[in-house]
Amino acid sequence: MDLPEGATIRSEQKFRKFLKSLVRKQPRDLLLVIGTGVSAAVAPGIPALCSWRSCIEAVLGAAEQLEVLHPGDVAEFRKKVSKERDLLVVAHDLIRKMSPRTGDTKPNFFQDCLMEVFDNLEQHIQNPVVLQSILRLMERGTMVLTTNYDNLLEIFGQQQGKPMESLDLKDKDKVLQWARGHVKYGVLHIHGLYTDPCGMVLDPSGYKDVTQDPEVMEVLQNLYRTKSFLFLGCGETLRDQIFQALFLYTVKNKVDLEHYMLVLKENEDHFFKLQADMLLHGIKVVSYGDCFQQFPEYVQDLTAQICKQRSPDADRVDSTTLLDFWNGSVWDHWSNLFQPSSSSWAV
Repeated sequence: MDLPEGATIRSEQKFRKFLKSLVRKQPRDLLLVIGTGVSAAVAPGIPALCSWRSCIEAVLGAAEQLEVLHPGDVAEFRKKVSKERDLLVVAHDLIRKMSPRTGDTKPNFFQDCLMEVFDNLEQHIQNPVVLQSILRLMERGTMVLTTNYDNLLEIFGQQQGKPMESLDLKDKDKVLQWARGHVKYGVLHIHGLYTDPCGMVLDPSGYKDVTQDPEVMEVLQNLYRTKSFLFLGCGETLRDQIFQALFLYTVKNKVDLEHYMLVLKENEDHFFKLQADMLLHGIKVVSYGDCFQQFPEYVQDLTAQICKQRSPDADRVDSTTLLDFWNGSVWDHWSNLFQPSSSSWAV
């Protein structure tokens, strides 16, 4: 009997091997970097969430409908999208074009276009498996940052009763709290959030207050040195200028680090070359499968494996509890048995 397509994918996933160096990590030792692949898996009905290319195309479509960009500029940017390899540069140029001529990014029409593109996000969550897995890890101490403009994770987390918080690099105090592990359900948006016109920047110069602040940079780069970053749904992140400025440029001895990146293995030669190249950055590239539909289930199974690991804290708590039990309640119980009561000794 033929199995449904979904069942076939699931059965293949069930027997996949996971790197023991990854699944034996404690959740609190991980930092998730969320890219467009996560949003695409969660809300496939919104093309703008699928990739930077799709996002720029959707923004251009919205700009055309809202009449906030000259038709000639729209046509020019569409040519760039089809030809330009570095789409982050195109996105940055588009933001500049839709911003005041002073170079200031606020106010700008780019935000209006994003709000048009991402309208009613909560209604488009179709497959929350990846978000459920991320929340499960966050509950156990995993930190999260994202290059995405959307807040799908925060929306879903709030629906589950979690006190989610969206952060951006403009708020130094909050960034320091998050980096030190004091904002359990905080999600750091390094490009900003589409709902905040002040926080959307693609050029590192827009964050010079951050990159020139020794305290903030030391705390952020210490995360790259001490946590294992797990890249989920990230294609262009290592070429992202802001990610590079925050974590890659000044962190030395990257080959001594141990980070992980889940990728689609469409072409074996490309995949194994990518593996070799990324090891130079201290990143182990892992395939989740040869089709994108396998991504959510792989993340779910990987999360289950990681969460199965017993926390060292749990062992310390168990031993302390046992010691307290013997030193306290058990001793009290036995001493009470042999302590004469006033009534039994009364004459």
